[in-house]
Amino acid sequence: MKFIVRKSFYMNILVPLDGSAYSEKSLLHACDIAKNHRSRLILLYVVEKSLPINLLDRKEYLEILKKFGNNVLTKAKKTTTLQGVDSKIIIKEGKIANEIVKLAKKEQCNLIVVGSKGLGTTARFFLGSVSNKLANNSPCSILIVK
Repeated sequence: MKFIVRKSFYMNILVPLDGSAYSEKSLLHACDIAKNHRSRLILLYVVEKSLPINLLDRKEYLEILKKFGNNVLTKAKKTTTLQGVDSKIIIKEGKIANEIVKLAKKEQCNLIVVGSKGLGTTARFFLGSVSNKLANNSPCSILIVK
């Protein structure tokens, strides 16, 4: 009897995070998949630069978002370590869906695991649904976690 050894379908899994409960849930799903497929997780936080903001100086606003993003990624990295999953963290600036698609291509991701919701109603009105944009533009499969 001959056994065929194949690589996993999911060698690189991209997990965009925003600090919401849905993104935390998507991280747990991604960890489970990664353990079963011996995959690497790429944890991403994107600083959205195009939100209309009048209250803060733009530079101060971006610094606050970067600090928040670093906190989200640090917490997520601890979770993956506790789960025994290999991961790396990346922070980007730009339009969220565009940056996710670009990174998925660059890192040759086989799967993107994303929460179905994340931002509040007002931000979603201006940005549109990130998961919807990914479903239409992703270079790989997507798991949308509810």
